[in-house]
Amino acid sequence: MITLKSEREINLMYEAGKLLASCHKEIAKLIAPGITTLEINHFVEQYLKKHGATPEQKGYNGYQFATCASINDEICHGFPRGESLNDGDIVTIDMVVNLNGGLADSAWTYAVGNISDKTRKLLNVTKQSLEKGIEAALIGNRLGDIGHAIQFYVEAEGFSVVRNFTAHGIGPTIHEEPQIPHFGTKGSGMRLKEGMVITIEPMVNEGAWHSKMDSNGWTARTIDGKLSAQYEHTIAITKNGPLILTQQ
Repeated sequence: MITLKSEREINLMYEAGKLLASCHKEIAKLIAPGITTLEINHFVEQYLKKHGATPEQKGYNGYQFATCASINDEICHGFPRGESLNDGDIVTIDMVVNLNGGLADSAWTYAVGNISDKTRKLLNVTKQSLEKGIEAALIGNRLGDIGHAIQFYVEAEGFSVVRNFTAHGIGPTIHEEPQIPHFGTKGSGMRLKEGMVITIEPMVNEGAWHSKMDSNGWTARTIDGKLSAQYEHTIAITKNGPLILTQQ
């Protein structure tokens, strides 16, 4: 079922989004060769606790961590772990924050030290594809307009869009209807309505869009071992256009 959020609910989610964005800004200061994603996970837990919030995905379907930390060819849902990040790596930190019942969800891909020009292009294209998707998130537009805007841009830049994982509605639970593919046909799918709160979170691969699952049952990685990046915002559909609740 799709729920339309009240102004009060959106304001709660906006406050959660502000905290989440501030946490990402602090993570950006920590990212460097030698740090571990387990250390980043611990920082996030302490940061949220200090500000009266909780990591909503911890315990979700048995997930054990405050963050997902996906390195290099991992597309999403990577487990934080004790191995050090190396110069030239990329790592996506994804989290859902619960602040006073308001939820916000955002992922960001970080460069570790010095990355190649090709890798930098992957990050830039992925981030720009998120912006393209947000621009299409207007009252009266359809879900397919979001996916088409992302896919058309990404493929024109020589990359591919992951198709096995989608964006989604959010609040009061992590994953709600509708499911929102990051590929599709313009003018297809349900119409966007005022009060919907959704994520847009393109996962873009350097090579093929296909994925495979690790034995842990959570982590997805590229089929060909090439890099994957992701950027995600939570947005509200409003009469004044898309309102980014997790803006950094």
